[in-house]
Amino acid sequence: MSGAIGEPNALAMLFFFVFIAASLGITWFAARRTKTTEDFYAAGRSVTAVQNGLALAGDYMSAASFLGIAGLVALSGFDGLIYSIGFLVGWPVVLCLIAEPLRNLGRYTFADVVAFRLQQRPVRVASAFGGLAVIAFYLIAQMVGAGNLIRLLFGLSYEMAVIIVGAVMLAYVLFGGMLATTWVQIVKAVLLMSGAALLALMVLAQYAFNPLALFADAAATFGPSVLAPGRLVSDPIDAISLGIALMFGTAGLPHILMRFYTVPDARTARVSVAYATAAIGLFYLFTFILGFGAMVIVGQDAIRAIDAGGNMAAPLLAEAVGGQAFLGFIAAVAFATILAVVAGLTLAGAAALSHDIWVSVVRRGHADGGEQLLVARGATILLAIVSILLGIAFKGQNVAYMVGLAFAIAASANFPALLLSMFWKPFTTRGAVASIVVGTASALLLIYFSPTIQVDLLKHTSALVPLRNPGIISIPLSFVVGIVVSLAMPEAEAAAKFAATERQLHLGEEA
Repeated sequence: MSGAIGEPNALAMLFFFVFIAASLGITWFAARRTKTTEDFYAAGRSVTAVQNGLALAGDYMSAASFLGIAGLVALSGFDGLIYSIGFLVGWPVVLCLIAEPLRNLGRYTFADVVAFRLQQRPVRVASAFGGLAVIAFYLIAQMVGAGNLIRLLFGLSYEMAVIIVGAVMLAYVLFGGMLATTWVQIVKAVLLMSGAALLALMVLAQYAFNPLALFADAAATFGPSVLAPGRLVSDPIDAISLGIALMFGTAGLPHILMRFYTVPDARTARVSVAYATAAIGLFYLFTFILGFGAMVIVGQDAIRAIDAGGNMAAPLLAEAVGGQAFLGFIAAVAFATILAVVAGLTLAGAAALSHDIWVSVVRRGHADGGEQLLVARGATILLAIVSILLGIAFKGQNVAYMVGLAFAIAASANFPALLLSMFWKPFTTRGAVASIVVGTASALLLIYFSPTIQVDLLKHTSALVPLRNPGIISIPLSFVVGIVVSLAMPEAEAAAKFAATERQLHLGEEA
């Protein structure tokens, strides 16, 4: 067994194979119970509040949370916390505005809600377009994290590592559907919380369990600027843009919104958000300790030497404080994290392609359960291939940063249309389509012409758009376009259905 980072690690491999075996056992169990479309997409609506809270946390605490944020804090100091705070403060928005209405109005995807009182086909096509754009960027982050992790611990090439992750994830989703994905996410959430807590305690043990001593050591070694804002996001407009994207993006993530359909009723959906928020908030406190711990104990140069984006800061810290055995455990936890999130994303993408496009648009609702299940599994295979290709193309990017872009697209494409469709009576089909298309397109264009693509990826000397995150422009633009188009071209039928929508939104289908 090698003791050097970057060479094969036998203990890590053992932990990996134990987790994969356990996960495949869950998939086998779930596959026996996945017979209908509702089983595949919504786990038969049988998930409890605690289970869904843990699964939500597992779905949300991605490679960006564990690997990316720890790396950003390790390399940039205090500024890395903007991602932790931004990811967390989106949950009150979900709790107060989204969870119950979504469960009461929808069946499988957020497009069910947007299209509830509008014309189905154009809204579903636009919603699928916006949702798949979000999923693509989110998948990039997960696959980049996975590729780096497996390359580091198995001694494989980055490209082969990405292909392996795609293949394993495909097995989970293809055969087990939402039930397998839910239980993999629950197991992963428990492992991730435990691993992060243990790693944070081992770091703090070196400072007599005094976080202030850790921060003081970081300031003494790397200068007081590591405890001040400005090293990562120096432009205040960019900071605001990133903040609002992270806050409102949570309420537009397709794989998170889809989880509210797995519970039996709206109350359970609301309670599950409370459990998820508590777990996620506690976890982000750990990531701050991990980031500063890696900065001081491992060192910024050592972190950059392994991965320029800083994504391997947490595994490097685990090896430094706990040796090879602990590195193996933390690496397996990180792998579980990525695998569960990729499975959730793929399932959400498959739902958009099969339920929203094939069943509702192509077949106009006339597809039996067997056909729907077949199309869903075909869409799963397609998305697995796309995720592998994207992971290879974006090699070297920081995963938290890439997820920040996914949140900007979600906040621009999905959140405005979702909110307006539920709470604003004059909203129309044309308004919804315009809001989603303009929100998605503007976010993607601004990202393409930003320093992220032009300078970091294409190696140009400058970028047409100075903002690294487009949220401050694309989110208001999506709202404005949706409102203006709706007022300019009113739709009597949509307005007439608003009372029925409002009633079901608050009281559910049984009302």
